[in-house]
Amino acid sequence: MAGVGFKYLFERMPELRIVIFAGKGGLGKTTSSAALSYKLSTMAKRVLCFSTDPQASLSDVFERNLFGKGEIEIAPNLYVLEIDADKRIAEYVESIRKRIKEMYKIDEIPREVEDYIESAVAEPAMYESAVYDAMVDVVSEGRYDYYVFDMPPFGHGIRMVAMADILSRWVDKIFEARKEALELDAAAARLKGEKLLEYEDQMLKELEYIRGRIVSFSKLITDTRRTAFTMVLVPEKMAILDTERAVEMFEDLGLKMRGIVVNQVYPPQLLEDPGAPEYLKKRVLAQRPYIREIYEKFKDLIVAVIPMFNREPKGLKTIELVAEELWSSSLDLGVLEALSRR
Repeated sequence: MAGVGFKYLFERMPELRIVIFAGKGGLGKTTSSAALSYKLSTMAKRVLCFSTDPQASLSDVFERNLFGKGEIEIAPNLYVLEIDADKRIAEYVESIRKRIKEMYKIDEIPREVEDYIESAVAEPAMYESAVYDAMVDVVSEGRYDYYVFDMPPFGHGIRMVAMADILSRWVDKIFEARKEALELDAAAARLKGEKLLEYEDQMLKELEYIRGRIVSFSKLITDTRRTAFTMVLVPEKMAILDTERAVEMFEDLGLKMRGIVVNQVYPPQLLEDPGAPEYLKKRVLAQRPYIREIYEKFKDLIVAVIPMFNREPKGLKTIELVAEELWSSSLDLGVLEALSRR
């Protein structure tokens, strides 16, 4: 049975440049993102490991304060960016306030408009929008060979994909309505011999800009040659069910899941080791039915199998161990297949 690892995924996808790790929190998504980024950086490739998770998980994994500090090189060729989405939203909203004041030549924004802005900021879509912008910005600059994204735990990143489509259609409708209104305003202004106010045209430009950003994000994540969505799961019932639903949701959105990382697998060799603690042997046996289910449901998607380590992966030295397993797994599909038959 052929081995598994991201090495083989990159061989099958020679144009692959963006890897997006999705999945619920606590399953090893951030660790996998950090480990793959580290491995690629050791191959003389400039890599950006980008976290969109508001919990600052990469700071925890790399044991560095990275949150909101921009792109930081923490090892040769390895850069980490942990965005502060709230700060980005605040800056964006402040720029909107500034443009409104300039358009209407006013010093203070009316209370009803301010209330609308504040309610918009509270919408979950604002967070997604801030993340879209950040992702598109770093990739469009093209300063790195590879980009590895650690998505936030809610919705496996699927919500971001769905929201991009919804926002795009919403902006299209607003744009068309605004364009028709502008044409009517222009006609009325000509009949009256008046000049159309400059800010009217500026509104259309703003909508065009927003639509362009959303389209850029959609193209980025749906590029089947350059982008790979991967899920991380552990041998537990809820994680399996969750991954199964996620794969179906991806298919409904017209996306393709490229790989599944099976994390925290207790090596079956422990059963044959007379020196292994009894509780570890029990863990191997407890995982067997879930390993069987994972193999039966996802064997064509399994891209890496990561063993359970004796301590939580933190710091570059431990991340290096995870990176080697992620790149070329010592626990291959043959092991999973054998376990699935017992």
